Amino acid sequence: MEEAVKGCKKDLGYAANDAVTETELTKIRLVRPFVETQDPSSKEEDDLMIRRFLRARDLDVEKASAMFLKYLKWRHSFVPNGSISLSQVPNQIAQDKAFAQGHDKIGRPILLVFGGRHFQKKDGLDEFKRFAVYILDKLCASMPPGEEKFVGIAELKGWGYSNSDLRGYIGALSILQILWFLISWMQDYYPERLGKLFILHAPYIFMKVWKIVYPFIDNKTKKKIVFVENNKLKSTLLEDIDESQLPEIYGGKLQLVPIQDSY
Repeated sequence: MEEAVKGCKKDLGYAANDAVTETELTKIRLVRPFVETQDPSSKEEDDLMIRRFLRARDLDVEKASAMFLKYLKWRHSFVPNGSISLSQVPNQIAQDKAFAQGHDKIGRPILLVFGGRHFQKKDGLDEFKRFAVYILDKLCASMPPGEEKFVGIAELKGWGYSNSDLRGYIGALSILQILWFLISWMQDYYPERLGKLFILHAPYIFMKVWKIVYPFIDNKTKKKIVFVENNKLKSTLLEDIDESQLPEIYGGKLQLVPIQDSY
């Protein structure tokens, strides 16, 4: 049976050290009735979902409500069936570039993406966007009770102009488009889901594009991004990930598991 991953709607509990505070609960009680009058489908979402949007807007009820309603509108439009199926992302799956296995030391699932295996084909950005939703929904659904975040490892060795099917300046613009799309969607539609992002072997072209995008990344997200030095790769990863949970290619003990076969 073809796999389809539903968006994560119901969290099963709170992390022991991250219970909803009284202030957050008060704010949630203000957001919920307002958004439910604007979009009845919001009744399906639990308090942790609303809290993530509140936290993304520093507990500002008005801003969080607007952000949440924007998310719901996007979700209804982009994922009308509630999930992305494998038949909607065949080319992305075939590139064998996304893997998910293991957890970090505090229980967050680990995503590993190989940027050098991504080749953007003509009119392929829409499928890439669907694939991003498929991945994020899969990670969300795999989280243990009380966990809301994941850890990402972006392996960029070999990633450059060719991964956009273009050259020179136009190639850089294509990379910029992909990078900005990923960051903006994480911030707008999956807030407070990224726990930490390790960027490995970042090439020159990536760093040039990164300087353009960086000012537009919110401060909370910036603090979660770590550029790992090549000569400190394993030691840096081991600070957050036990060797038993680290992929073999980085000196750990876990084999890579394609995202469609994970969890």
